[in-house]
Amino acid sequence: MSPSPNEVRHDVRFAVVGNPGGRRVEMFADAVLAAGLPAPRVLPWREVLYDGRPRFEPGETVRLDSPGEDEDVELLLRGADDPTRVEGTAHWYARFTGAARQVTEAARAADAAALDDPDELAVMFDKRLCHGVLSEAGVPVPPSPTSGPQAPPVRGWEDVRALLAGSGGLRRAFVKLAHGSSASGVLAVEWGAHGRVRAATSVERTADGQLFNSLRVRRYETEAEIAAIVDTLAPDGLHIERWVPKAAQHGRAADLRVVVVDGRASHAVVRTSRSPMTNLHLGGIRGDLAAARAAAEAAGVLWSEVLGLAERAAACFPGTLCVGVDLLPGTGWRRFSVGEVNAFGDLLPRLTGLPGSGAEGLDTYGAQVATVLRRRKPPAREAAGEPVRVAARVAAKAVEEVAGGGGVDALG
Repeated sequence: MSPSPNEVRHDVRFAVVGNPGGRRVEMFADAVLAAGLPAPRVLPWREVLYDGRPRFEPGETVRLDSPGEDEDVELLLRGADDPTRVEGTAHWYARFTGAARQVTEAARAADAAALDDPDELAVMFDKRLCHGVLSEAGVPVPPSPTSGPQAPPVRGWEDVRALLAGSGGLRRAFVKLAHGSSASGVLAVEWGAHGRVRAATSVERTADGQLFNSLRVRRYETEAEIAAIVDTLAPDGLHIERWVPKAAQHGRAADLRVVVVDGRASHAVVRTSRSPMTNLHLGGIRGDLAAARAAAEAAGVLWSEVLGLAERAAACFPGTLCVGVDLLPGTGWRRFSVGEVNAFGDLLPRLTGLPGSGAEGLDTYGAQVATVLRRRKPPAREAAGEPVRVAARVAAKAVEEVAGGGGVDALG
């Protein structure tokens, strides 16, 4: 129930750059109202992208939300004629990171507080750079020949083949769009006997060679088909990493999404799937968190160490209030590594906080609002570390290449 007008606090005011009516904006607004604050002022992504001059008020706390789940915004960012097309992520990345920087600069100029650091966003939205930053910080990640600013570019299938052969002969690997999300463009590739190769992916390839996202994981059984997909995606930038065998629950591959708010793990969910991709929109389902904890501790891994790994990954991005960290539990729940750090990894409806986290009874959005209120002012965000700044400069160079009509794979 929303508070009555005389209960509303006006010492904290939120402004959200997001998609009005979208699930994320609505859930965050509900959390703000439940905390007894005025409804957040929403600046539509569509207007921000068209105008390029967002306006904020002094003292506002500015939240940057995902531009996803809006076809018009997706078309603006991607520059494509169909929001279900897989290609165009390099343009999406260039336009999104540019807009995020404009939002942050406008907030600071208006003496408003931004909860997101644009350099950190640029790194998190490039899997190659993000893995490089995590690895440099000593955070375990799957081995990758494309990790970090100095990694070689991937121009197509032949490069993928050569890189995997030079990485100890990886027989199972993920080939991912560097700027992809929600498993878009991900291929789980494996080599069998006699050099045969196959891939599982949500990419649907039409007879004329166009690529579309689908809600069904399908398999491609010939190298020619897989090469055609990879060659089409390569201009947008590709990341390759070892396909680490995952732990299982009830015969289904499992991983964890851990939400970290202001440096502290606040929420966690197990995701399970019969396919290599555990994303819930691709048929993955929520697993049993208590069983995952019990399995890890039975294997000699303290649950505090599991959550601590997520917090270590988040600590690489201190200027961003909330991130979602994907943890990959190895077979038998004995070892954990970090798959990704997601800037917008907090869309987990009906999930409440972990015991002892300080977010008990709150969803991920309520936990973020509570963090701001506890300090009675916007959290004092630390500046991103030097590895992130270096990676962000590399990302900016790649964005300039896109804007100038060059290739995106300038990261090598």
